Amino acid sequence: MKTYKIYLILLIFSFSCTSKPQKEEVAVSKPNIIIIYADDLGFGDIGINGAKGVKTPNIDFLAQNGINHQDAHCSAATCTPSRYSLLTGSYAFRNKAKVLPGDAPLIINPDSETLPSMLQKNGYKTAVVGKWHLGLGMGKVDWNKEITPGPKEIGFDYSFLIPATGDRVPCVFVENQRVMGLSPDNPIEVNYLEKLDGYPTGFENPDSLKQKADPQHSQTVINGISRIGYMSGGEEALWKDENFPFVLTDKAKHFITENKENPFFLYFAFHDIHVPRAPNKRFIGKSSMGPRGDAIAQMDWCVGALIDHLKASKLLENSLVIFTSDNGPILDDGYADKAVELLGDHKPAGIYRGAKYSIYEAGTRMPTIVFWPGKIKPGESSAMLNQVDLFASLASLAGGKLSEECAPDSENHIDAWLGKSNNGREIMVEEAFTLALRAGSWKYIEPQEQSTPGWLLNKDVETGLTNTPQLYNLDDDPGETKNVASEFPEKVEEMKGVLNEIKHRK
Repeated sequence: MKTYKIYLILLIFSFSCTSKPQKEEVAVSKPNIIIIYADDLGFGDIGINGAKGVKTPNIDFLAQNGINHQDAHCSAATCTPSRYSLLTGSYAFRNKAKVLPGDAPLIINPDSETLPSMLQKNGYKTAVVGKWHLGLGMGKVDWNKEITPGPKEIGFDYSFLIPATGDRVPCVFVENQRVMGLSPDNPIEVNYLEKLDGYPTGFENPDSLKQKADPQHSQTVINGISRIGYMSGGEEALWKDENFPFVLTDKAKHFITENKENPFFLYFAFHDIHVPRAPNKRFIGKSSMGPRGDAIAQMDWCVGALIDHLKASKLLENSLVIFTSDNGPILDDGYADKAVELLGDHKPAGIYRGAKYSIYEAGTRMPTIVFWPGKIKPGESSAMLNQVDLFASLASLAGGKLSEECAPDSENHIDAWLGKSNNGREIMVEEAFTLALRAGSWKYIEPQEQSTPGWLLNKDVETGLTNTPQLYNLDDDPGETKNVASEFPEKVEEMKGVLNEIKHRK
């Protein structure tokens, strides 16, 4: 077993972008870059990784003709932190990035370099379409005028957003930082603390709901679904959840068509399969698992529609497509949609322990497929990768020069992403309610005195929080069933030291 000594490790790492490990740059014209970002999709939720009860032929096509990564991770086990890391190249704990309410201010500093702004500077047109959940404005957003700062200020030329999540108000689309379809005579107001005289609530009208919800999700009712938070006004602008796949895919396709003569970057962030799961009638019954499985089928259709559009536009061969997810799977996340009861033999996380919110592998080990026709030799890869590295890796591909201050945790592993090398990260941080360090097959989980938050106790989620160290050898024990910390105290101290150094870098 390879041993990772702390002083050797620290020689590898520096906090400046210009000191990142360098790989051979790929000598091709700038490809279009598309990141398809699913939500709450587990490693085992796609056919190629063993899904039962639902078929994902379009995603499987990408995997069969690209690289299906087996040890690729988001940076955190919840969505806002992962999205923050993806776009900034920085671990989310450095900015204390947590899951945000629907009216939170933008958490990415507009003065900082981001993945889209770097690509912009290198000739790319950039867009984000779909779920945002990184905050908008500067706090106390006025939804009735242009909302700033937002995606434009961090490098996106075009944006079409679900501003937070589908289970939070406001239930409107925001296009180029204005609420789409809003009437000036019917202004929107949002409040997360006090009830507004607007829409009914799930507490008051439980029998009118399409899905029963827990108390957290029982406030404003829009489209027969109760949400988190209170809202009034804006009836003309309200979304219909069942239309998400078509509205979002059409916006993504339109951006591609408008920019087919330029290299472009599209960050296509699905709502599926996040709650509330309300698949369009076209997909109801496409799985044996009820709304959660049907939402997977719906998501797969969106992937196929996008790939078909690239092909019809004669752009497919010069397009790098990365399909992945923001965090691990969750069954019961606030709505009674029978995700637990109808699960059957399906294993959303595959062989891995944990779920969304968990420090165990299922929290961050993501289905991850990289597809680039004619440029990638199909196969599987066991390289250890992290989405925080897409910044530096795609900069290498696009010819970007990174400034001293940007992307402090991002490493250039473009050869591993493209399947040219099986050498990925040497060490990697995983984040949930605590932190973990991966060093090859070894995984150390930092002890915490805090216990699992009360709101999670009824969701059957193993957070991994303990007040003693945990150490696992994933080569021997991929399911993290045997804590060997007491057998390898020197390894525990070594990895604890490395993790502490990473945490306290300035």
